[in-house]
Amino acid sequence: MSHSLSPLIHLIDDDHAVRASLSLLIGTVGLRVQDWSDPQQFLDRFDRQAIGAIVLDVRMPGISGLAVLDRLVAEGVDQPVIMLTGHGTVDMCRRAFKSGAAEFLEKPVDDEMLLESLQAAVRQHVRSRQHHQADRAAREHYAQLSAREREVLGLIVGGLTNKEIGRALELSPRTVETHRANLFAKLHTGSLAQLIRQYAALVEASDRDRSPPGATA
Repeated sequence: MSHSLSPLIHLIDDDHAVRASLSLLIGTVGLRVQDWSDPQQFLDRFDRQAIGAIVLDVRMPGISGLAVLDRLVAEGVDQPVIMLTGHGTVDMCRRAFKSGAAEFLEKPVDDEMLLESLQAAVRQHVRSRQHHQADRAAREHYAQLSAREREVLGLIVGGLTNKEIGRALELSPRTVETHRANLFAKLHTGSLAQLIRQYAALVEASDRDRSPPGATA
């Protein structure tokens, strides 16, 4: 993985000593760190497309860590957030998790626990980005299908043979076979099992968007 694409940890804490010690600690496992003393400056400037995670202190002057977390969630930022606090309460912990925090740790932070949490968060973020990229690619491939090819796809996934599809759509077996070959090529699929999995993923994604596959915008 190139340096520009390697995970980046954003560390937001108004305490210089905390930032210095945690930056040094996080660097020992090969993770890059960018530290911020001003949460507003972080919100204004940090790269939302980067792979990595966010370590965020709860209590800071100006904007609290929980307010920053709420802002990140509202903006759809997908980097996992690990909250730190020196005066944690059960209610604060509950609110952090309810707002979408990946972890909530008390200061002084246990080094091993923080590193394990960060590494797990980065792995989760990489998997999430890969899933979204695959989902986007599948949507783009599906959009290239003609209306007839989409009909054939639905019947293939439904378990119909070429002859049955031909009868259902009043097509010749040769025409059905042509549509079938086009489906495999356009969807970049090498087997029927892959085709079915990809179609199921498209249906799931479309259900999330409240729009079934084939619907036009």
